[in-house]
Amino acid sequence: MEYLVLYLIIINLIAFLIFRADKKKSEKKLWRVKESTLLSFSLLGGGIGSLLAMKIFRHKTQKRKFTWGVPLLTLISIIILYYILQWLVL
Repeated sequence: MEYLVLYLIIINLIAFLIFRADKKKSEKKLWRVKESTLLSFSLLGGGIGSLLAMKIFRHKTQKRKFTWGVPLLTLISIIILYYILQWLVL
């Protein structure tokens, strides 16, 4: 269980930092992080970090793919995690 908590902390931190890096790159008109990569972090457990970064940096907040996609993928990852934990307990 402690490994799971550690994983979630790390994946959310990484998601947050990648969103921040993408925002900085967009301001400087540099090469950007793929949208699929950003969204993947929400599905892999980094949804809270992604949502925080979107709010704090006001990044990708005008794109429906992100305003709906990140919360939806976060919810899906929570449901998957719930079922995995239930399966491990049994």
